[in-house]
Amino acid sequence: QVQLVESGGGSVQAGGSLQLSCAASGYAFAGCRMEWYRQVAGKERILVSFISESGSVWYYTDVVKGRFTVSRDDAKKMFYLQMTNLTTEDTAVYYCAAVPGGNCDLSLLYWGQGTQVIVSS
Repeated sequence: QVQLVESGGGSVQAGGSLQLSCAASGYAFAGCRMEWYRQVAGKERILVSFISESGSVWYYTDVVKGRFTVSRDDAKKMFYLQMTNLTTEDTAVYYCAAVPGGNCDLSLLYWGQGTQVIVSS
C-alpha cells in the first residue's frame, strides 16, 4: 500500500536549520508531484512548497521563500524540505503529500503522518 513517512522534525532555536525527509513506498513516485504542508493546532493545513513530477518546477509560499528548499530523489523515492533561518512562526506539524494526476500512478492524494517542528526563540 502507499506509504509516506516523514522524518527530520524536532526542536531547534530560531535561526537554526532542519531537513525534513519523506520516504515514499507503494507507488511509482516518479511522475507524481510532491507537496509539503504544515499545520498549527487549531488552524487549517496550508501548502508550504511543492516540486513538480519532473523536478523542474518549484513553489514556495511567500513566508518561506529564500529560506526553504524543496528537492526530490526519484531513485530513492525520497522527498526533502531543507529549512534554514527558522523562526518561531515555522513551528507546526509538517506533512508530505503525493498528488495524483498526469503521469502519476496514484488515483488519490496521500498524506504522511506528519513530523513536528518546534522553533524556540
